[in-house]
Amino acid sequence: MFRKLDKLIVKAFVGPFIATFFITLMVLVMQFFWLYIDDFVGKGLSTGVILEFIWYQSAVLVPLTLPLAVLISSLMTFGNLGETFELVAIKSAGISLLRFMRPLFFITFFIAGIAFLFSNYVIPVATLKSRTLLGDIYYAKPAFDLKEGIFYDKIEGFAMKIGEKQNDSIIRNVIIYETGSALQDNFIVAKSGVMRITPDRRYLEMDLRDGWRYQEKGNRGQPNSDFIRIGFKQYRKQFDISSLVFNRTADSVNKNNQRMLNMRQLQKVIDSLNKKERAFGIKKINEVFATLQFVKYLDSSWTRKTNDTVKTAKKFEDLLPDSAKQAVNRDAINRVSSMRVNNEVALADYNALKKDLRMHEIEWHRKISLSFACVVLFLIGAPLGSIIRKGGVGTPLVFAIIFFMVFYFSSTTGEKLAKEATFSPFVGMWMSTFVLVPVGVFLTYKALRDSQLFNKESYYRIWKYLKRLRFWKNKTKTPDITLPEAQ
Repeated sequence: MFRKLDKLIVKAFVGPFIATFFITLMVLVMQFFWLYIDDFVGKGLSTGVILEFIWYQSAVLVPLTLPLAVLISSLMTFGNLGETFELVAIKSAGISLLRFMRPLFFITFFIAGIAFLFSNYVIPVATLKSRTLLGDIYYAKPAFDLKEGIFYDKIEGFAMKIGEKQNDSIIRNVIIYETGSALQDNFIVAKSGVMRITPDRRYLEMDLRDGWRYQEKGNRGQPNSDFIRIGFKQYRKQFDISSLVFNRTADSVNKNNQRMLNMRQLQKVIDSLNKKERAFGIKKINEVFATLQFVKYLDSSWTRKTNDTVKTAKKFEDLLPDSAKQAVNRDAINRVSSMRVNNEVALADYNALKKDLRMHEIEWHRKISLSFACVVLFLIGAPLGSIIRKGGVGTPLVFAIIFFMVFYFSSTTGEKLAKEATFSPFVGMWMSTFVLVPVGVFLTYKALRDSQLFNKESYYRIWKYLKRLRFWKNKTKTPDITLPEAQ
């Protein structure tokens, strides 16, 4: 009997989980495109490049999609079973809710394990390739687009305008300015021509007809400058447009970022940064004291001979003659100023080292905490679905969005505080777990006791009881009696 119930709950869970996973992944990918849509428009990107970026970005978003899919599917599963009174029948047969949830516990732990393996081995590679590709798209110049009546200046050293364009090749009333020299005016005017791009897409060729080329030689405003006008029947002009072509950068450029490392690599870098941090203070102390000449006298007495007698000085100034004090003070001020600048630079280096260490520790904890979030959100979704007893997409989706927002905001807030060194990386990255685990335990406790936590009728009955109680107190209250004054 228990095996049949296990199959029942697993079949009821798998379908909604697969559907919500792909829907959630699509929504997150579309949300990412809305943020960067301006960087993709007008770049002349091929369909293959866009599909490749979608593939890598989808892989990056999988660890964030899995917890939300687990939350929604568990809510829908137990809500449907509660709405059809199957949970009531199961509990009446003596089977507890925890026993009924047990197979999904194992499935959720399995999903969390997949999420961890994905975060540790797939996400670094996908993040490396997606970030590199996004950087290439961001820095790519807009594709070549020469419009009628508008000057086009994206080709370095030239600005051109055409009056009319037919079939994207035949052009008329062409004006080409050479903008390379600020002291000379060189431009070409032609009545017509043919425009085409070479097969390797590196050059733009224009075969111009019936025009003039104007060229100025010498410095502008000088009497000996020459202005040359050359007429032509046919003239070929070639422009280098290789900078407008989308170029791919090697992945090795971003390979040292902490997001592109797995846990073993992160741990190795963290150990190395900890060693640098421990050695940093000793190194800087030695560097500072190496510039001070009095360090070797710190453990000895200061003495000075005066009139064949030895005098012990209580202050360093007692050892100096009056004529040397001003020079010594000036030299001391210069040394202190130099040491202050060096210490400020050393402090900036130390803060950068600590920040780098925190970022690697944050990424190390992220791979575990984001995977464990699948289990945490299941502890909320399963009992919550059995309490609200509403199936479908409407009510479960509302509660899922609320709790996922709590999870997302607590995790992002904890990460931000960890980056600012307000919290440790452990506390910051596990803040969402600390917040939601007590909520999950509370909801599980309420579900085991068949609580009416989200039943509006129970709150309405409580409100009616309070109104009756208040009315009864007012009714039984003894009125104040005022005695007449004596005549």
